[in-house]
Amino acid sequence: MQPSSIENLISYFKQYFPLNSAERDELAMRFTERKIKRRGFIQQDGDVCRHFTFVVSGCFKMYAVDKNGKEHNIQFAAENDWITDLSSFYSEKPGRLYIEAIEPSVILQIKHPDLLQLYTNHHKFDRNFRIIIEQKFIELQNRVLQNISSTAEERYHSFRQQYPNLSNRLPNTQIASYLGITPEFLSKIRKDLSRKS
Repeated sequence: MQPSSIENLISYFKQYFPLNSAERDELAMRFTERKIKRRGFIQQDGDVCRHFTFVVSGCFKMYAVDKNGKEHNIQFAAENDWITDLSSFYSEKPGRLYIEAIEPSVILQIKHPDLLQLYTNHHKFDRNFRIIIEQKFIELQNRVLQNISSTAEERYHSFRQQYPNLSNRLPNTQIASYLGITPEFLSKIRKDLSRKS
């Protein structure tokens, strides 16, 4: 594993409960580094999600495909963010989601049994991961509220606040799928906003 990759993860945890040397060593031992090509999958519909994934570099999307073959983006994750099918990971049952690299990416992954060992051996990880999961739940809750009560323009503003570095990295089609609108309507929103500013 590249030292810089695990250092990114150690730095990430500093914002919550910083790690001591024993905790850092166990983290390095239990996480595995992977390089994923653009359009490579780390999860597909019908797979059991075996890993909790930290993005060191690159960008991923998590999405579902409806019966007509249309993609519906649920989440994006770029540098210093986490992505996993939480339902499948914790239930250890097949999931219905895809997790795909939008860009060439480097990730760190931990398997379910190894994560449980981290929780048992070092209670700080139990607290750190609880905060991560709580934040993901809050994001999802806010997203559901926006989808039922906000205009497309308001949803786009929220997207830019949540993913400030991604609005220029992602194609319109990906953002539109996340917002539940057509790429053409997203282009119109962007043009209207640029005129206002």
